[in-house]
Amino acid sequence: MTPLFEQVTLPAGHSWGLLWRELDTIPFIWHYHPQFELTLTVNARGQRYIGDHLGDFEPGDLVLLGPNLPHTWSASERIDSSRPMLAVVVWFSLEWVERLAASFPELHSLRHLAARAGPALHFSPATSARSAARLLQLNGLPVPQRLPLLLDVLLELAADGEARPLASMAQAPRHADGPQKRMESVLDFMHAHFREDIALDTLARKAALSLGAFHRFFKRHAHCTPGDYLARLRIGRACQQLIESDLAIAVIAQEAGYRNLAHFNRQFRAAKQATPRAFRRQYRRAGKTTA
Repeated sequence: MTPLFEQVTLPAGHSWGLLWRELDTIPFIWHYHPQFELTLTVNARGQRYIGDHLGDFEPGDLVLLGPNLPHTWSASERIDSSRPMLAVVVWFSLEWVERLAASFPELHSLRHLAARAGPALHFSPATSARSAARLLQLNGLPVPQRLPLLLDVLLELAADGEARPLASMAQAPRHADGPQKRMESVLDFMHAHFREDIALDTLARKAALSLGAFHRFFKRHAHCTPGDYLARLRIGRACQQLIESDLAIAVIAQEAGYRNLAHFNRQFRAAKQATPRAFRRQYRRAGKTTA
């Protein structure tokens, strides 16, 4: 499945977007867009597909997605059959976050939230419940009064230490500070060369650090080792090919940088709790069921 590009258009006089969708079913539409997306799902139970993540969702599910991350929700079960399903969707850009944080130091935590949201964040039940109560008020407010309420929600989400990423890959938002530029140089190189055997010395030189300092620097910023990050890139690429193509699994493994099919299968199963074949079958079955 190739994701569709969605053009998000904001009405005149709006700096961010709000979509209030009442539906009998939530259809399977695999798509992406350059904006962040905060989605609250009400009165529905089904599956969500975000990048290479496949998982079930329950009523009150709250997820923040990073830019250009393919995604869709799919559901046909309404908890209360007398009421429609509801999706409350908020869109905003990285530039919007940057302007707010630059103008109001009190909102600096929104930058951190945006940086964490690249692979999509799923929030803790307590934070989701409090934020959902506020998001459900948005549609009934005059447009100027919606912004303070949205900022209140985003600050709540930024403070959720139990939020967990869903997908394995994301395009990191870009910032201008020195350490971030150094990290971007390393990550850009890894994203361009992940199919190859990358020597740690090469990455350390990219960061202009000694090998020991680079290990500490990388783990502090990426929250994993360089080897773990490289494995995520490779598995993420394999997941994308399994979803979007009909290539043989052996070909996908080699294209993702694995020279040994058995090693690929072991790493894939450890990362996704499914074999590559079963992972592909899950997506194909869901696509046929909800098309």
